[in-house]
Amino acid sequence: QIESNQRPLSASVLIAVSRTFGVDITTFGAEDLDRLVADLREATADPVFGDLEIGLQDLKAVANLSPAFAHAFLRMHVALGRSAEWRASLDDILTVGAAGEGKLVPYEEVRDYFHYIDNYVDDLDRAAEAGAEEMGILAGADARAAFTAHLAARFGVEVEPAGTDPEAPLSRYDARRRRLHLSGILTPAAAAFRLATTIARLEHAALIDSMVARGSFRSATAGDICRLALYNYYAGALMLPYGRFLRLARTRRHDLDRLALETGASLEQVCHRLSTLQRPGMKGVPFYFAKVDRAGNITKRHSATRFQFPRLGGACAVWNVHQAFENPGSTLVQVGEMPDGVRYLCLARTVHAPAARFGQPPRVYALGLGCELSYAEQVIHATGLDLKSAPVARLGVSCRICPRQDCDLRAFPPLDREIRTDPDVRNVVPFTIA
Repeated sequence: QIESNQRPLSASVLIAVSRTFGVDITTFGAEDLDRLVADLREATADPVFGDLEIGLQDLKAVANLSPAFAHAFLRMHVALGRSAEWRASLDDILTVGAAGEGKLVPYEEVRDYFHYIDNYVDDLDRAAEAGAEEMGILAGADARAAFTAHLAARFGVEVEPAGTDPEAPLSRYDARRRRLHLSGILTPAAAAFRLATTIARLEHAALIDSMVARGSFRSATAGDICRLALYNYYAGALMLPYGRFLRLARTRRHDLDRLALETGASLEQVCHRLSTLQRPGMKGVPFYFAKVDRAGNITKRHSATRFQFPRLGGACAVWNVHQAFENPGSTLVQVGEMPDGVRYLCLARTVHAPAARFGQPPRVYALGLGCELSYAEQVIHATGLDLKSAPVARLGVSCRICPRQDCDLRAFPPLDREIRTDPDVRNVVPFTIA
């Protein structure tokens, strides 16, 4: 029965497997299955499947018995959705050319790659930790100075300031002359990050290339995007090495401002790194992380929890990341409940990059970071919050698959439900869900 996935592994069997084969039993968690089932549920809510009765047990069976097929189905559904978007905006496609058609899907493919590995890349993370140990990062050394010295000593690369021209690249590497030019616009944390990505490129190119090859991406573009993402991953892990940062985060109870102050990293770098602390046998609090712009577009997203982000379209309007723009600089705290009944501690905070010249608008984003409520006592931002009686925000993934029938912030009806209208009765939402 176990072999056919008809019953779960018992604790005694897990322990026996661990002892016999040396397997970390934390890798047998249900998070991956839950995440895959949630993605399948969102996809099958599409009206194209409206005449089929696809139940939750069906989706669980597919995810459990054939995860490769499930991923292939999701990939096909994303392509179908993009095709519909392109057809709906035919005028734009004719204007900019069909070449724009392939620019969206590779990003989705790379996002899925990181999504399904819990945004944790073990070989690269350990390599970064070893490098940080050698350079003394988070052990008294200044990261920017240490990275600059490492590039000079190991690769003969000199770092040169490039002025503050807002139209110039933030960084530019001249491989022939072995010069790395850094814009004066960069903050110290951003400059250190650019140095760290250069170390990744020069020191771990073979390792990263092998990871991209194993990713089996459908296009060279997706592979190139993944390669850049892995450079960035290494940079974050080098600036905030796993063991030291995990211990510091636990000691400070995940105080975001204090972690940024003590490490010299930016608030965004701290939040993103917290969401990657999922090393088997040495896991941190499983956080979700998202970066959202003023229009509600999710420009970065990852969930080490069961918290789900929409694959297409905007995020739930009840989620406090949207309110963060109305309270710049403040860390907002929300207890949110998803339709599956799981509750989360949701933190939201704005970050901004000031304008570099007259007429240039500042770039403002909201960061969302959260964990299941069972971990809230490990997060200082929950201090003073009565977890048993605090107001609970009723969240959803997105309006198009949200089952909630009484949400005043619903923008449009769910795709898998009929709606009714009554000309004699007008409520906040102009329809009811059957």
